[in-house]
Amino acid sequence: MANEEKTFKVEGAELIYKNFAGEKSAFNATGKREVSVVLSPEFAETLLAEGWNVRQTKPDEDGEFRYYITMEVSFKFRAPRIVMITAGGRTNMTEDMLNVLDYARFSNVDLIARSYYWNVGDKKGMKAYLQTMFLTLEEDELERKYGINEV
Repeated sequence: MANEEKTFKVEGAELIYKNFAGEKSAFNATGKREVSVVLSPEFAETLLAEGWNVRQTKPDEDGEFRYYITMEVSFKFRAPRIVMITAGGRTNMTEDMLNVLDYARFSNVDLIARSYYWNVGDKKGMKAYLQTMFLTLEEDELERKYGINEV
């Protein structure tokens, strides 16, 4: 089937271009929550072959670039499951709590994205949506000592 739902998983992910809050920017409309994940060159090649919209960062000072894919974080039809893990336990993140993730640092991120096929006029494609994400918060010694788990 041509439009069969696809998924991919990244463990130990590096997140870039975080906009969990849905802030307006030069690259983003107000309210559109997105986050990008860095991909290894080999995995990027695999995803490209499957039809995913893989992109490249601008080259750094050494001329090196990285591959990444941007995922929409939407609660409109199928809300993603996002869990923040701290020394104090786990927090199931709701839509109104996501803005804290834009500035947090994580020691580990595991995620699954799913596909969505779109068709507008004579254009069509496949977009990535966040399905599941577990984020382990990087905590300092006092946060670990007191088990602070407030969002």
